[in-house]
Amino acid sequence: MSRQQSIIERSPERDDALLRLMGADPFPGWNVAGLRAVAGEHADLLFLGGAAEMVEASIDLADRRMEEAAGEIDMEGWHTPQRIRAVVALRLQQNRPHRVAIGRSLVVLGLPGRGLVAARAAARTADSIWVAAGDQSVDFSWYTKRAILAPIYAATLLYWLADRGGDDTATLAFLDKRLAATAVIGKLRRRLFPKAA
Repeated sequence: MSRQQSIIERSPERDDALLRLMGADPFPGWNVAGLRAVAGEHADLLFLGGAAEMVEASIDLADRRMEEAAGEIDMEGWHTPQRIRAVVALRLQQNRPHRVAIGRSLVVLGLPGRGLVAARAAARTADSIWVAAGDQSVDFSWYTKRAILAPIYAATLLYWLADRGGDDTATLAFLDKRLAATAVIGKLRRRLFPKAA
């Protein structure tokens, strides 16, 4: 199974503008004025699709940064839940300086007419997490793995945004419970339908 083809335009200039915007304190919002203020007068020309395009591109950038950093983790001998947990923990750690921007991005994606963008971004992130965890499936499980992980990651992200513990311990415990429940369901499915497993 091949990776999803990205329709996101990528360039160092766009990445730099996004990092400047998300790193601004206070965060000015996903808007043209804020982008111009932190990344230059014509920075908005990098994102002609406006706020939705900025948010989708920022998620794509986070996916790429996560995959690159995960490549430095030795996961040899780890079980799948351990790999997924490590990758998500890395993602949260990388996201920590941009918590406000990420929270606002969910508001942008939740607006009417943004459902396709939100679904597309969620699917790409789920794929990136699996790839970073070393998944090499090429059969139907490629789809099921990503369909199962997407809502787990979404719920974990929402929990993390409300988690003020500072070290992600509570959020990762929340993730552990969801991954454990998924493993139980998978075992039950294999027991009941061994030919389909």
